[in-house]
Amino acid sequence: MRIKSELLTLFEKSEGSFVSGSMLAQKLSVSRNAVWKAIESLRADGYKINAVTNKGYQLENSGDMLTGAGILRYLKTHDVFKVEVLKSVTSTNTLLREKAAHGASEGYVLAAEEQLAGKGRQGRSFHSPAKHGVYFSLLLKPGSKTNEAQLITSAAAVAAARAIEEVIGVSVGIKWVNDLFVNEKKVCGILTEAVFDMESGLIDHAIVGIGINITRPESGYPEEIADIVTALADQSADIGNRRNRLIAATLDQFWAFYQNLDQREFLPEYRVRSIILGKEIRVIAPNGVRSARALEIDNDCRLVVRYDDGQAEALGSGEISIRF
Repeated sequence: MRIKSELLTLFEKSEGSFVSGSMLAQKLSVSRNAVWKAIESLRADGYKINAVTNKGYQLENSGDMLTGAGILRYLKTHDVFKVEVLKSVTSTNTLLREKAAHGASEGYVLAAEEQLAGKGRQGRSFHSPAKHGVYFSLLLKPGSKTNEAQLITSAAAVAAARAIEEVIGVSVGIKWVNDLFVNEKKVCGILTEAVFDMESGLIDHAIVGIGINITRPESGYPEEIADIVTALADQSADIGNRRNRLIAATLDQFWAFYQNLDQREFLPEYRVRSIILGKEIRVIAPNGVRSARALEIDNDCRLVVRYDDGQAEALGSGEISIRF
């Protein structure tokens, strides 16, 4: 796995040029036979790698290949992050949580071509087909109090919205608390999972998982979500390296907010991007569904609502639906 990942990084840096087998072996500190085996494995994974006698190996330009080196190329704050890209995982949040338990440092980014068991809020799954989106998680160690966990999710929502507009050119709205919408349909979900120190009440670490639908799968979306999700771009849209660029832009935007999280610099934009303020909504709670009007988003990113009976409440968590 390590050799394959590092080979992709070297191919990315070569920018389409041939690299000799001996040079690859030297840079990776492995035998040429190990290089050959790794290349055969990459070919089996679907990568197109040419081999020419006396010239070496060349990775064909895929147009939108997701690699760690590709993400790092576009990062402005590349010294902050350690980036790992895997082909297939159960869930980037789950795997990164395991890495955190074994001492991974803040700024560790794990991205994947596909998730077999992508995680959404309320125990739901997140549909994550290969090569049709970006699915990545970021490890944070903010040492903040419990009530600041929601600030992380809200800051990530604004960061992802900005990145989508920068890279894809599509205007994005935010549905409290963690979904991004385009044309009244979901294009992005964000899941923040935090582990707390029971003695101090502070966050030991938090993992922010972000999934963005870039193109629609050839087979479409599963029936249960087909009417509520959409994609950002056409399959044929010529946007080179959009996945690498989208992850990098999201990380850069988020990190700028994260450095001064308690200043809530993202909050005015979060409110402006809201697609629910002033609208009639349904608040879905364990004890039933209640109709309400969304009034405002307070300084702790809670949604303030007024129910039909006149009662007001600030929601710190939960689920809502919009009456479009």
